[in-house]
Amino acid sequence: MPYDLREIAAISGMSGLYRLVRPANNGVLVETLDAQARRSVASARNKVSLLHEISIYTEDPDRTVPLTEVFERIYQKHGQELPVTSKSDEAALSGFMAEVLPDYDRQRVYLSDIRKLITWYGAVSSRLPYQSAEAAAGDEAAARAEETDATTDTLSTAGAIPAQNADSADEATGSPEAADDKAKRARK
Repeated sequence: MPYDLREIAAISGMSGLYRLVRPANNGVLVETLDAQARRSVASARNKVSLLHEISIYTEDPDRTVPLTEVFERIYQKHGQELPVTSKSDEAALSGFMAEVLPDYDRQRVYLSDIRKLITWYGAVSSRLPYQSAEAAAGDEAAARAEETDATTDTLSTAGAIPAQNADSADEATGSPEAADDKAKRARK
């Protein structure tokens, strides 16, 4: 993954790309990727499409290529300077796409999609640092390990029962052992 696209989104009704900042009362607080980094709220009615969830169709109907991989291929071939712009002619755009992803589905990937891809790549590459695929995989594995540790810590502290309240805690949870103990105490 050359660029971390997990927090970058395209939002219906709003031009450009946005970085998700945090949830808001009536939607999500977002920040533009341009130099001003203006913040606004994307309404809950707007469709938010995270870039890392977007894929490009290939000629194989069972396979799509994630946008992160397409961005990686573009970076490997061209770096941050692209040979085309979103205003290039149809032949140049199709040739660029064929160079980056030779087996893209020419029936389902429209010129408007290629223009959008080029615009998005330009916005992302100018604002986000590039990471090699190996470094990104290491960062992702570390993030998963942190999540696992945090989940384990939460579960272990949530499941901890003080020794003096163990009987009442078992009764509260409704475990079979608690029911048996309760029945035995009632018989005495």
